[in-house]
Parts: sequence; C-alpha cells; structure tokens
Amino acid sequence: MAPRAQRASSARPDRRQAILLAAEKLFAQHGYHAVTIRQIADEAGVPLALVGYYYGAKHELFHAIFEHWRATIDERLALLAEARRGAHGHAQLERVITAFVEPVMRMRASAEGEYYALLVARELSFRSPEASRVLEDYFDPMAHAFIDALHEACPGSARPMAAWCYQFALGALLHHMSDTRVQRLSRGKSAPADPAAMGHLVRFICAGVAALMNPPPSG
Repeated sequence: MAPRAQRASSARPDRRQAILLAAEKLFAQHGYHAVTIRQIADEAGVPLALVGYYYGAKHELFHAIFEHWRATIDERLALLAEARRGAHGHAQLERVITAFVEPVMRMRASAEGEYYALLVARELSFRSPEASRVLEDYFDPMAHAFIDALHEACPGSARPMAAWCYQFALGALLHHMSDTRVQRLSRGKSAPADPAAMGHLVRFICAGVAALMNPPPSG
C-alpha cells in the first residue's frame, strides 16, 4: 500500500480541504476532545472512512491544520525581522508589537482564517496534551523570537521580564480575538474583534511592555 502522503496527493483536493476546514471549525468551536471523527465527516459531507484515509488518526488531522497554516508563522517572523532593523527604543518596540498583532488580527477578520485564529486562541488558553505538543512545535520558536525582539528593543532590560511581557501581550491579543462581551459592555458602540481596534491594542501592549521593561526610577 502507498504511504499516506502519496495517497493523499492523489485525493480530490475539494474533499481533503473540506475535511480540514470542518475539523478546524469544530475544534475551534468545541475543543479537541469534544469533537469526534464522525462529527468532522458529517460537517465536511464525506464518508467517515475518508477522514482516516486522507489524514489518519484525529491527532494527525489536528496536526495537519497547523501545518496547513505554517506560512502565517513564516509571515509573522518575516515581519518581525523587518521590525528589528533600525534604531532600538520605542519606535522599534512599536514595530515589534505591530508585527505581533497585525497578521493575527488580519487573519481573524478573514473568512479563510477566522476559525484557525479562534482555534489557536482556544488551544493556547485550554491546552490539552495533544495541543501542547503541536503548539510547542509550531509556536514556541516564534515566541522565543518575539521575546528576543522585546529584549533587544529595550536596552538594559532583563530577558526574563521580556518573557513575562510576551505572556501578558499574548493574553491581551487572545482575549481580543475571542471575546464578544465588549459589544455589551460598550452598549453596542464597539464590535468584537474589530480590526479598527488594532491600533488601540498595539498602543496598550507597548505601554505595558515599556512600563515593565523600562520602569521609571524610584525616588
């Protein structure tokens, strides 16, 4: 029998894609453990056996979603590399935070990336063992790159503090991506995950990072 990769390459792209999109949507909405292969097949409109034929076990399908979106991580790293060029200080810090926030918010607002963005937010918040392995493989290297950039943008700071800043910034970004309560709290004046709020989020994160990385002298 041919390896799965060879068999999948000859599969109908529309059915393969339908399975991947269905899994992405259901995992984002309900979490990894709450979703069955049968539910994914039903959502995709394909026979149950086809899910395993194309992607293998459920954890392999979960991994395939992140592999499918690998290019978005490469894009964020490329933007980060560009942001690190030039003078250090607040201008560089703002560029780094923009590279951290903008691609995610753009993806969240797109029809193609909405469920993937929500899936990442969910799995980073409620990490199952299966999700932890995938997230460590795909996202930890990027996290280290952003932590190094925060440290670099604030000369004289400590890298462990940059790691805390990254965690706090990630929390703000994930909450903004997944929360819908702001519409109620603003009495209808603000929309959930509004791309127009990106500038506010960048400035908010920058101010928090600067306060921790460059604290004012005590006196």
